[in-house]
Amino acid sequence: MRERKLKLIGNIDGVGWSHTGWKHHDMPSNASESINHYVEKAKQLENGKFDAIFLADVSHIGPGMIPHYLSMFEGISILSALSMVTKSIGLIATIATSYADPFTVARQVASLDKISNGRAGWNAITSNPGGLANYSRSHLSKSDLYPMKKEFLEIVEGLWDSYEDDAFIRDKESGIFYDPRKMHPLYYKGKYFSVDGPLNVSRSRQGRPVIFQAGTSSDFMDIAAKHAEGIMAPGDHFDYLKGYTAELKRRVQDQGRSPDDFLMMPAQNPIVGETEKEALEKLKEIESFMPIGHRLPRPQFIGSAENVAEQIEHWYREGIMDIMLIRQNGPSGFEDFIKLVVPILQDRGIVRTDYNDDQPTLRGNLELPYPESMYTKSVRL
Repeated sequence: MRERKLKLIGNIDGVGWSHTGWKHHDMPSNASESINHYVEKAKQLENGKFDAIFLADVSHIGPGMIPHYLSMFEGISILSALSMVTKSIGLIATIATSYADPFTVARQVASLDKISNGRAGWNAITSNPGGLANYSRSHLSKSDLYPMKKEFLEIVEGLWDSYEDDAFIRDKESGIFYDPRKMHPLYYKGKYFSVDGPLNVSRSRQGRPVIFQAGTSSDFMDIAAKHAEGIMAPGDHFDYLKGYTAELKRRVQDQGRSPDDFLMMPAQNPIVGETEKEALEKLKEIESFMPIGHRLPRPQFIGSAENVAEQIEHWYREGIMDIMLIRQNGPSGFEDFIKLVVPILQDRGIVRTDYNDDQPTLRGNLELPYPESMYTKSVRL
């Protein structure tokens, strides 16, 4: 297989991922609930040739949460809006399997996939006890979460294959709208869910939305090895990530899947300047909004653009960062990275210089193969 380029995904965190990012004089204080802010960032990321936009989510809040989580948009809603002002960049929403409904999620994400012409992805996570309480599931325990997630993923994947690619004929002259032989009910019966199907959304141009997951436990890795295509991974320790990646890809291979099509996505918050001094001054400015005596964890990638690009290339070449998930805590985080670092990575041939019009989908952006319907596969077998 030819070498896959490093993928760049921007996590739009509204007013920022910390408690104090909203205080910056250039950050709109209502950014997490401002459609204009999201549109601006989405266009900025697409102009920078990022591969996708990523939205994190929470389902239970309290007084101690970061400001972004206290007032934020629901993911599918905002990404549907962003799909109308972008053309090529992918759109990834986070929805927890612990409290959502599998038929509803399958329909929501498939609808986003059709609306965006094949650019949707789903970050399937588990929830915390507070999230369960908000969705009438307080009777469940921690031991239920991964067995429930396994059923949830099996259902959603099955529903996304409700129709074969050519099921819909829509021939007005013959009066044939679709071929019922290519519609497939699911009839799933599990411990937590029972879903008949089929889904009333046809397959998109990328076949199925791309599934991401996040976690580190052994139970998580077993489920991810079977169902995930991208993993949101902790990015604060190189050696840990190297061992974690090796173990995950071993489990992927044990599932009969190609590790080459299983993408590691460490989350990072780079701070870059034209010089090392400028980058440190930007960090100092961000920290100036924090209470006295508090400091941000030092980012893995901080310094001059050349040094940051060198570090990124090292992680990429070591095989532990197929995708770089970039978060911003200041208003110019994406802008600085796009202006200063992306051109260097492009010159080195590490990231894209433009989108591929022949594969204008999230799978195309990520260089992932097209997933055939399970029913098409079974016929061929």
